[in-house]
Amino acid sequence: MNSFQFLVAVTASCGGLLFGYEVGVMNVVLVMDAFRIFFNLCTWDGSKLNADGINIEDKSVKDKVPFYRDLKPTDSKSFIEGFITSSFVLGALCGALLASYLGEKYGRQKTIMIGACIFAIGGILQGSSIRNYIMIAVGRLITGLSVGCNSVLCPTYISEVAPAKIRGTLASCYQLMITLGIVIAAIINAIVWYFTNIKPNDLNTPRTKIDAQISNFEWRFALCLQAIPGIALAILMSFLPKSPRWLCSKGRDEEAVQILAKLNATSVEDELVQSELKAIQEDVAATVAAGSSSVAELFSSVIRRRTFVVFFIQLFQQWTGVNVIMYYQSQIYNEMGFTKFLSTIVLPVVNNLVNFISTFPGMWGIEKFGRKTLLIVGAIMMMIFHILTWAFSTQTSKGEFWKYLSVISVFLYVFAFASTWGPTPWVYQSEIFPLRVRVKGSAVGTMSNFFNNWIIAFVGPALMKMWGTRSFLLFATCCLLAFLFASFFCVESKGLNLEEVDAMMSGKAAGKA
Repeated sequence: MNSFQFLVAVTASCGGLLFGYEVGVMNVVLVMDAFRIFFNLCTWDGSKLNADGINIEDKSVKDKVPFYRDLKPTDSKSFIEGFITSSFVLGALCGALLASYLGEKYGRQKTIMIGACIFAIGGILQGSSIRNYIMIAVGRLITGLSVGCNSVLCPTYISEVAPAKIRGTLASCYQLMITLGIVIAAIINAIVWYFTNIKPNDLNTPRTKIDAQISNFEWRFALCLQAIPGIALAILMSFLPKSPRWLCSKGRDEEAVQILAKLNATSVEDELVQSELKAIQEDVAATVAAGSSSVAELFSSVIRRRTFVVFFIQLFQQWTGVNVIMYYQSQIYNEMGFTKFLSTIVLPVVNNLVNFISTFPGMWGIEKFGRKTLLIVGAIMMMIFHILTWAFSTQTSKGEFWKYLSVISVFLYVFAFASTWGPTPWVYQSEIFPLRVRVKGSAVGTMSNFFNNWIIAFVGPALMKMWGTRSFLLFATCCLLAFLFASFFCVESKGLNLEEVDAMMSGKAAGKA
């Protein structure tokens, strides 16, 4: 791999940075006092909590120093919280539907640029929202459109410009950028929360109305900040080449061979370049001979197994429970008995760093051990850590030791996810479909991901309210099902170029399980 190939892959992967920031920002924004009061998630009558989160009016409390506002949740909190959070995922689902048409018509590179601009617009809309949760939900839906579209096209674009031997590693850069985006959002917004929610200036100001607004700078700043990475990605993508496979599909072979030569840092006459061009041309010729593709083709006898696998691999990725943790982790830690400071700042940042760092073993292991092995081992590890989290959380009333065991189990689960089920489904769906339906096939996987993500995001608050940490047993069961699915239905595509993967899957898939 040369420096230009690496630069192209990393830049395109920055689409994942937008996804990650959007996920990471909501975890902290949802626990910002101003946001909760503004959107009627909570009310505040002027009462105060000490550093341990206990009301200072309690006669048994010795520490009377006020640290936090004592907010009271409204009856509609779970619904509004779920609605605002899940609207982003609903938009992503729609964006994934549009990706196929836009990616084929305008090309992967140009569509990613447009999507990045839309993301910036959505972020500004969220940050300038009026006091109605519908408007912020619309803003999140718009950013979701961008993320959904680019979640299909970024891995597809990377897989079409990357060498076969390291395609999995480069495609998993997308997942790495998602985790980096979550870390950046967590750190920035933890700093904002620290300076605006700990000993705030209005803590001793008398309250005349329990739903009266306080300063909204904190959450507006956090949400508007999304415009910066969106604009930056659009600018960077303008310097990248178009996909050579897409160019050949449009009859622009001369442009394609020039890009292949640049990607391989050699001349257009080089044997490697000509070999890659020939393989792409043959694939395109076969596609053209068969006529234009349709959605119905995804369910043909040749393709439907791939469609089935991609749909369920993304379904199981979400039902491992990762986004309940990422969206609502501050509230989960609070449920375990940790202080507001630890729950909102320290533990989320540590968890998100674990998520980021753990992606590197996945990028290495995806080529070393293969896609299927990571899926099987990862499912077993995640199931074990979910069970341990639940078991330890039932003992937290007995002391600090059990609380920290619970949170360590959460971190270990995140390590298992980020190094296996985090990157692998995105790599897998981008490489098992033939060129003629590659974007449509990837869109099915992405739509499955976001549809199940939407369900998780919407029901998450209510689920945690009803079941508490018993929810981890539900996710452990899903991990067991994911293990069985990976064992019996997934095949190995490590080290094959896209045309070889297609040949293997076309009636010969069982030969390399």
